[in-house]
Amino acid sequence: MMFDLNSFKYKVIAENDCMDTVVECTFNGNELELYLTATDDRVKFIELEWNFESYDGLYVLGDAWERSYADLEFKKLSDNDRYMPWYFIATDKKKSFCFGVKTQPNAFVSFVYNQNGIKALLDCRNGGCGVHLNGRNLCLATFVYKEYDSSDVLSCLHDYCKIFCENPVLPKELVYGGNNWYYAYGKSSYDEIVRDAKVQAELARGIDNKPFEVIDDCWQINSCEGPWLPNEKFGDMKKLADDIRNVGARPGIWVRLLHNRDKAITEEMKIHRNGECKYLDPTHPFVKSFIKADIERIKSWGYELIKHDFTTADLFGHFGKDLDSTITKIDGWHFYDKSKTNAEIVLDLYRLIKDSAGDMLIIGCNTVSHLCAGLVHLNRTADDTSGKEWDRTRRMGVNTLAFRLAQNEAFYMCDADCVGILGDYIPWEKNKQWLELLSYSNTPLFVSCSDKLTDEQKYDLSVAYNVFHQRHNIKPVDIFENRIPSEWEIDGQNIKINW
Repeated sequence: MMFDLNSFKYKVIAENDCMDTVVECTFNGNELELYLTATDDRVKFIELEWNFESYDGLYVLGDAWERSYADLEFKKLSDNDRYMPWYFIATDKKKSFCFGVKTQPNAFVSFVYNQNGIKALLDCRNGGCGVHLNGRNLCLATFVYKEYDSSDVLSCLHDYCKIFCENPVLPKELVYGGNNWYYAYGKSSYDEIVRDAKVQAELARGIDNKPFEVIDDCWQINSCEGPWLPNEKFGDMKKLADDIRNVGARPGIWVRLLHNRDKAITEEMKIHRNGECKYLDPTHPFVKSFIKADIERIKSWGYELIKHDFTTADLFGHFGKDLDSTITKIDGWHFYDKSKTNAEIVLDLYRLIKDSAGDMLIIGCNTVSHLCAGLVHLNRTADDTSGKEWDRTRRMGVNTLAFRLAQNEAFYMCDADCVGILGDYIPWEKNKQWLELLSYSNTPLFVSCSDKLTDEQKYDLSVAYNVFHQRHNIKPVDIFENRIPSEWEIDGQNIKINW
């Protein structure tokens, strides 16, 4: 064993001098459960430390708080001074070990691994303050350690991810089709959506599994915020869902549930943070009922898929790219309910969405990756690709597909985002490469396009949709040399891609 899981020291960081905090742990083979109890103490963080020497020659890959931002990569241990959310894998390319916490923990957990050992930081806060547990005994996280005697590093990581998430929720059929964002960018209408759905149905002709047409930000009264009611360009949303079905596609829709200008929402129901009072506080009872009603209304219109967005940024004030060891950098604020940790609050929100959605498919976007596992069917695993900038698609899409592919079908289906087709902004020979790689990846395949497609594009898209419906074996090859891998093994053949 690389290190002794039982041999660690810990430190509690609270708002006050700790008087009644109790930290306990239980061991079960290669698992460690960590518990926290406190009554009057307001615990903010717990630091764990395993001291041991590691040998040179190791490479280390970590994960991301929510989406990744073209920043996932293997680093040499000697250069690995970063915080790694949730888990990491270390390898010498012959043997590997993985260390992290199981999905749906009750704390935000990050790791530092260097030549002196491993440090884990558990963020137990409520907002930017210590949590008021009021005597509760809370299991913060279950740590899991596992070694692998194999050179197939990403297969080892995939096995480890399956251990992490005991009950993933996966769609019964493959999910693919259209999303209008990367060609419309917020400018669309009822008629244009029906037209887009017809395009998707035509591209998928002969495939029993019907494609989705997902209406992104554009349909509601206010741009990028509620109330979640249609604007004058859309009108009857139930009729639109029916019309999408009538032309041979399945209706899906986008929402941002924590940003809402409905007049019934008062300041008491919002998060007060850093002088800002803008986003809904999901621990407030009225907000919970409001979110539930929003989702049930959309469900009653007949939408079969809901994509909820922005929850990490709205809850904590930052996107993942701006964070390091903790989930928020802003101190001194708290949620309406001060008795739960930030992780518990996120989990409660995702469970509320899932329960309210019923049999609708759920896509999480800007969702906390380790907390939404088991509570969403699909998760957007990177920041946006583009219909205008090839470099953005290349960096965001390929990086997340390569380094988070191990999570696919273990946590959820990993959505590496769209193939954006908008006129001549991106040369088709480049975009086609991204389309083809996605079609072989066993991950969701979304295309953002209008009806202004060339015959070549129509043909290539139809071929991709058919390839997508077959099972493939795929893995990136040059993962230690390249943040954007250009060598891939697909169904036993090595493919070189000129990104």
